[in-house]
Amino acid sequence: MAGSSEKEALVGNKRVIFKDFVSGFPKESDMHVTTGSVKLKLPEGSRAVLVKNLYLSCDPYMRNLMKPQDESSGFVITSYTTSYTPGSPVSGFGVAKVLESGHQDFKEGDLVWGVTTWEEYSVIKAPETLIKIQHTDVPFSYYTGILGMPGLTAYAGFYKVCSPTKGEYVYVSSAAGAVGQLVGQFAKLTGCYVVGSAGSKEKVHLLKNKFGFDEAFNYKEEHDLNAALKRYFPEGIDIYFENVGGKMLDAVLLNMRVRGRIAACGMISQYNADKPEGVSNLMNIVYKRVRVEGFLVLDYLQQYSQFLDTVIPYIKEGKITYVEDIAEGLESGPAALVGLFNGRNVGKQVVAVSRE
Repeated sequence: MAGSSEKEALVGNKRVIFKDFVSGFPKESDMHVTTGSVKLKLPEGSRAVLVKNLYLSCDPYMRNLMKPQDESSGFVITSYTTSYTPGSPVSGFGVAKVLESGHQDFKEGDLVWGVTTWEEYSVIKAPETLIKIQHTDVPFSYYTGILGMPGLTAYAGFYKVCSPTKGEYVYVSSAAGAVGQLVGQFAKLTGCYVVGSAGSKEKVHLLKNKFGFDEAFNYKEEHDLNAALKRYFPEGIDIYFENVGGKMLDAVLLNMRVRGRIAACGMISQYNADKPEGVSNLMNIVYKRVRVEGFLVLDYLQQYSQFLDTVIPYIKEGKITYVEDIAEGLESGPAALVGLFNGRNVGKQVVAVSRE
């Protein structure tokens, strides 16, 4: 435990700064790493929490935060998706250790996960948004993924939005990512037939041989997505877990079964487009009585305890496996984040700031 004089001293604080709003694909040069200084002590009477960041999560939604807030564009701001401020640190989900707390729910030494800034040390001014980590017998980095926002997203989207039953046909796009790899495994545990798509042979191999998908294909090798889906789903798709949008969604609509369900989790193919791509096959929703439902993980935070009760036993019993792609050091953050949008990562992309 640091003494008061030690806490008053200035220490170096490396940060990833967002330069300016981005058009098209983000580049590493849209961010820069700088080192400032910080006191490891909160102001007298503060209700904030001072943390040391351990792991930072790279997530596709962060691309939307690189655009200016403009409700006319259809980009809806939520409590954790407020546009970045040029000249300020990038923010996102992460795992951290509490160094000092002015909030009654946290104390020095607590491990937490929630929204933090991309720095070595951060002051969390709304600590009520943090979740205390109770299960410390799993890798702490898991709370950026399988036991954090992506895990709860997969759980809620599949079980709550899609209401699966044994024997149904499930398709997952972007299936090797942080959310998709879990959706596929949840589907197999439910007794469904599962096919996933990804963007490389390595990821296809991972889906079939690591995560237990029944089939998988590289969408980049398919010139006709409709034909590809008919090949893997000759009887149609009951559940589509949507992570891609655009041409993929258009092809899926042609292959949905009557009363199928689509959980609209994300549409990564559209995040870098200046003009969103249209979808042509929408009448299939009417003819086949398909239910399409968008959702945010915020809608299901109250079910986090139930989610942990389900998933932690799966992890410990080896019924679920999880693959992470960990970049070492805060300075690797920009490249890791940008890599999401060209498929460079294999598994959940994490930045390890400190492995303490």
